[in-house]
Amino acid sequence: MRSKTLFVAAALAALVTTPALAQRDPAYSAARAAGQVGEQPDGYLGVVGAGTPALQALVNNINIQRKKQYTAQAASGSTVEQMAFVTGCNLVLRTQPGEKYQAPDGRWLTRGADAPVRDPRCL
Repeated sequence: MRSKTLFVAAALAALVTTPALAQRDPAYSAARAAGQVGEQPDGYLGVVGAGTPALQALVNNINIQRKKQYTAQAASGSTVEQMAFVTGCNLVLRTQPGEKYQAPDGRWLTRGADAPVRDPRCL
């Protein structure tokens, strides 16, 4: 029961606060629009295919910021991994048609008009 309560708390916190700093970076926006990066189910951004060192550095910096946010949110009783997973569920759900995301089986997919393929544990 306690783990379910913590998971629900993590889900609510993730809905309120999602990683938004990256959305202000024009390089991130361009890479996302070009399908070079996408949301992963674990709450982190991933490089689609072989990325350049500059693209990998951009993704690494964004993921460092995300982990800081997950760590701060986890202080309320959830684990960093729970916060990252729940946020990942929400970020994949919020992708727009044409954007890349990673399915639970590891394949990179392009979002269509339908809902994205998400982990069955996503609420």
